[in-house]
Amino acid sequence: MAEHYLVSIDIKNLPSGDNDLSLKTISYLHRVLITSTPETQQDAIAFLRKNLNHYTIYCDCTALESLEDILSILDNGSPKVFVASWQMEALVDGRLLIGQDLGRLVVSVENSISDREPEETAKNILSKIKAFIPDTPIGIQIQGVHDWKLLDTMNRMSKSDYYPGRYVTLADNIRDNYIKAVKDGHVAIIPANELTTDPRKNLDLVPAHVLITSAMRSDRPDGLFPTVVTDENGICLGLVYSNEKSIEVALQTGRGVYHSRRHGLWIKGQESGDAQELINIFMDCDADALQFNVRQSGEGFCHLKTSTCFGPYSGLSRLEQTLKNRKESAPAGSYTSRLFNEPKFLEAKIMEEASELCEATDKKDIAAEAGDLLYFALTKCVAAGVSMEDIEHNLDLKSTKITRRRGDAKPHWAKKVGHQDTSNGSTGSINGGPEQEILKVATFVPKARDDAAGLQNGRIRMKRYKTKDTDVKVIEDALQRPSQRSTDDIMDIVKPIIREIREGGDTAVLKYTHKFEKATSLTSPVLRAPFPQKLMQLPEDTIEAINVSYENIRRFHAAQREEKPLRVETMPGVVCSRFSRPIARVGLYVPGGTAVLPSTALMLGVPAMVAGCKKIILASPPRKDGTITPEIVYIAHKIGAESIVLAGGAQAIAALAYGTESISKVDKILGPGNQFVTAGKMIVSNDTTAGVSIDMPAGPSEVLVIADKWANPKFVASDLLSQAEHGLDSQVVLIAVDLSEEQLVAFEDELHAQAMALPRKDIVREAIEHSVTLVVQDIREAVEYSNQYAPEHLILQVENAESVVSSIDHAGSVFVGPWAPESVGDYSAGTNHSLPTYGYAKQYSGVNLSSFTKHITSSNLTQQGLRNVSGAVMQLAKVEELEAHRRAVSIRLQEMDEIKE
Repeated sequence: MAEHYLVSIDIKNLPSGDNDLSLKTISYLHRVLITSTPETQQDAIAFLRKNLNHYTIYCDCTALESLEDILSILDNGSPKVFVASWQMEALVDGRLLIGQDLGRLVVSVENSISDREPEETAKNILSKIKAFIPDTPIGIQIQGVHDWKLLDTMNRMSKSDYYPGRYVTLADNIRDNYIKAVKDGHVAIIPANELTTDPRKNLDLVPAHVLITSAMRSDRPDGLFPTVVTDENGICLGLVYSNEKSIEVALQTGRGVYHSRRHGLWIKGQESGDAQELINIFMDCDADALQFNVRQSGEGFCHLKTSTCFGPYSGLSRLEQTLKNRKESAPAGSYTSRLFNEPKFLEAKIMEEASELCEATDKKDIAAEAGDLLYFALTKCVAAGVSMEDIEHNLDLKSTKITRRRGDAKPHWAKKVGHQDTSNGSTGSINGGPEQEILKVATFVPKARDDAAGLQNGRIRMKRYKTKDTDVKVIEDALQRPSQRSTDDIMDIVKPIIREIREGGDTAVLKYTHKFEKATSLTSPVLRAPFPQKLMQLPEDTIEAINVSYENIRRFHAAQREEKPLRVETMPGVVCSRFSRPIARVGLYVPGGTAVLPSTALMLGVPAMVAGCKKIILASPPRKDGTITPEIVYIAHKIGAESIVLAGGAQAIAALAYGTESISKVDKILGPGNQFVTAGKMIVSNDTTAGVSIDMPAGPSEVLVIADKWANPKFVASDLLSQAEHGLDSQVVLIAVDLSEEQLVAFEDELHAQAMALPRKDIVREAIEHSVTLVVQDIREAVEYSNQYAPEHLILQVENAESVVSSIDHAGSVFVGPWAPESVGDYSAGTNHSLPTYGYAKQYSGVNLSSFTKHITSSNLTQQGLRNVSGAVMQLAKVEELEAHRRAVSIRLQEMDEIKE
C-alpha cells in the first residue's frame, strides 16, 4: 500500500477532537507518526501496544541516545523508525539490523540542506545512504522544508532511477504546501491539529479527504476511483466506486460511504440496515484504486444477502462466524455449549487435538488434525471475545520483531517428548543470528579472494610517493590517519552508556559485560585481591618474561623519582618550594579485543606501584567464561592491585570514574583503548562531578620508520608489520631516504614475504591499505615529515642514528639504530609503551612516573620577606580591584609595625 501522508501525533497531548479530528477519525487515515525521546520512551511503547490494531505507527527516534531503545520501538510493532545519520551508521555497523529490516529505517536530514545546491545535495544524500545500505530501499526525512528546489530535484531523479522515499515536514504550516507535497509524490508529515473533516468550518486547515484525493489518479473518464471493500480480516467483500465527496462523507461519519454510478452518494446500509463501520482507507501502489477496510454488520455486504459479492465466507473467517453464531444459539448442555461454558473441557480437547497433530505423519492426517486443533483453538478465542483480527494483528507484531528469543521448548514438555536441547546456549539473537556488539571495532574478518585491501598486483604493498615529484597537498592527504567515526557520533553512543553506569552501578556494568563480552556467568563485576593462585597458572617461561620486563620497567621508572623537593629563595625571606605526592587512587585500563595485552598491565601498573599510589585498580574485558587472562592477574598480584574490574569499553571507564557498589572510584584513569574508550575518558574527565583526570587521548597504534641505504630490509619490514598487526585501523609509514628503485623493491619484497607468513595477515592487509611509503631526498627532509606526523613510535634505521635524535621534536618514543626494534619498547626494555597517538605527541608525553604523581607548591615567608614582596602584591591587587587581596597583605604589615612599636 502506497504512502502519501503521515499524521503527526503528540503522545503527551493527544488530539481531543476540538477540530472534529479525534483519534478515532485519525485511525481512518491509518498512518501516524509519534516521537520518542529518552523522557517519553515508555509512553511511546505504551501507545504502540495500545493502538497497534488501530494505526500503522511510525516513530521518530532521532532524539534517542540508546540504540536498544530504537530496537525496542521496532520490537513493539513500529514498522518504520526515523533515525539520525549516526544512529543509522551504528545500527548497520553493529549489525543490529540486517537484510530487509534495514528497509524499516527513515534517515532524517537536517533542514539546512535545503539552502545548498539541490542537484549536488540530492546526490550526496543518496551517496551517503548507499555507502551504508547499498541494496535495501530506505526512506529519508527532510525537515523544515521552505524551498521546493531540492524536493523537485529528488522527485525528478526518482522518475529516472532509484531514489529513497521522501518524508517531508514543512517549515510553515501552509495548507496548500501540504497538498502540493502529496501531489508531488512526497510523504507529507502533517500535525493532527492542521487537519479537519469540516473544511467549511475550518478554512485554514487541510481537509482530511484531500490528503487522499490529492494523491489519487483516476484513469476512468468519469474520474471515479475503483474501490475494493474488505472486512476486518482483509477478506474482499466487493467492488464499488468512490469520489472526492464520498470519501469526505466517509471520514465525517465513520461509515462505509461510496459513489453509486446510478444514484450518486451511497451510504451503505442506510436503507437495508446492513451498515458498515469504517476502519481505515488505503491507496494501492499506483494510487489509482482504493481499499475501504470496514466492519460489516447485518446480513452481509451483497444485495443477495451473502457475506461477500463472491459468495459466503470460507476457511477461518467462515469458522469464526459460525462459532459466534453457535455461542449465542447453542442449546444448554449441548456439546457446543459445553465447549463455551466449561473451560477445563475445552482445555482437554485442545490438548487432545494438539497431541494427535503431533502424532500424525501423512499429509491427509496432518491436515485433518490441524483443522481440529484450529477449531478448538478458535472456540477458545471466540469464548474469550478474541477475534481473528486480534490474532492476525498479533501475528503481524511477531513479524516485526528484531530481537529473537532463544526458542527452546519448556523443560517439562521437552522431557515429555524426549527432546534434548542442542542449541549453543546463546541467550538472545538479533535477526536470527548471535546478538551483535553495538560498539564493535576492528574485528578479525578473513579476506575474500576478490578483496583487494592492501594489495597491489596481488602483493601486499604500501602506496609509494616520491616527495620531489608529488604535490604537497597529496603528501599531506597520504599522511592522514585512517578515518575514524566523527567525534559527535562516538559521543552520542558513549554518553548513554556512561549515564547508565553512573546511575545503575554494578547491575549496569554486568549488563554490558554480559552483552559485549558474552560473559553471562559473571555475577560480580570485580575480582578482588588476594587473587586465587589458580587464576595465575602460567608456564615458567612466561613468568620469567614477565619478571624480567617488570624489573626493567621498575628500574627505569624508579630512576625518574625526584631526589628532593625543589627549593628556591626568589628574594630575601621568600622561599618557594615544590614537592611531589602520589595520586592516591588510579584506574588502569588494559584493552582486550584482537590481542591479549598483559604488557599494558605492566606499563601502567609498575609505574603506579613505584610512584606509591595507595589504590591501584585494573580494568579489562573478561573472556567468555568470565575469567581474566592469567598473565594480567599475575601482574595485578605483583604490583599490589586492589582489584580487577571485569569490564571493557566506555562502561569500564565510567565504573572507574564514578565507582559502584563494589568498584572503587579513582582519581585518574590511564591506559589506551579504541575510539569508545577514548571518548569515555574524555567525557568523564570533563564531568566535574566525576572528579577524575586522564592520561591522554589515544587512538590506533602507529609507527614511522626512517630508513636509508644502510638499513636492513628484513629489519625494516619486521618493524612495520609489528604495528600493522595491531588492528585494522593501525597505520605504518616508511620514509625512505634517497633509496634507488632496486633498494625500494627489496624493502617491498621483504614486507610481502613476512606479511604472508603472519597468522594475522588479513588484519595486516587492512592496515597496509591506509599506510604509505615516502621517498625523500635527504635525512633533513625525512625528519621534517616525521615531526609533522608526530608518530607514536619512531624508528631510526639510518647511519649515525644517534646523531639524528637531537632533531626529533615530536614523537611518543624513539628507537635508535638497527638493534632497537619497537617490540622491545612494547615489552621489556624499560621505557613505557603507553604513548600518544594520532598526532598528539605534539602536545602530550607518554606515560611515565610523573603520570602517577602530582606536584604541590609551597611558599614560606619571613616578616622581612613579606615586606620585600608586599609592594608588588598590593599594587597588582589594586590594579585588579581585589581589595581583600590587598588587605591580606596590608593588615599584616600594620601588625608588624604595631609589634615593632
